[in-house]
Amino acid sequence: MFTAINDYVNRCGIFSLQDMAVFNDLLKPQSIKKKQLLLREGEVCNFEAYIASGCLRTFYIDENGSEVILQFSIEDWWVSDIGSFHDRTPSSLYIEAIEDSELLMLSPTRKEELLTRLPQFERVFRLMVQRHVSALEHRLIRTIAKTAEERYVEFINRYPQIAMRVPQHYIASYLGMTPEFLSKIRRRLVTR
Repeated sequence: MFTAINDYVNRCGIFSLQDMAVFNDLLKPQSIKKKQLLLREGEVCNFEAYIASGCLRTFYIDENGSEVILQFSIEDWWVSDIGSFHDRTPSSLYIEAIEDSELLMLSPTRKEELLTRLPQFERVFRLMVQRHVSALEHRLIRTIAKTAEERYVEFINRYPQIAMRVPQHYIASYLGMTPEFLSKIRRRLVTR
């Protein structure tokens, strides 16, 4: 279970076997079932989770009671509510498993212990946050500058592994459209 996360970390820098052993000892493996919530609105997020296997979604509930999906997370990605985790404030988000998933959890106290003992791990988490911010920037630009059809085509091209694993109504929510409108787009693309 630790092979993938160790590969992830070693892409960010050079770490000794002893460093990796300390890191691995601070991680808590957790299995979650499909449809299980990892985080609910109002809770303080007590984890940064590396996804060893599975697929999760992060969403909020808007003023109309509709779920709005902000992101999907799959293997070799991290999932958390970064603001809630670092500021120790209640989250406005939900994180739910779309598939049975295997996670490696890092709590705030264990992360602090890691960074105190091995400050070179700061680079790993900085790069993780940079990757997350970059993905959010791309998502924002796509949402503002692209048509619904362009957003869908780009999503399918950019994330084919996600598109095959999540229900179409989740993709519609992520892209900011109704499932019916997404069906029209898909039909139009097939007939071209």
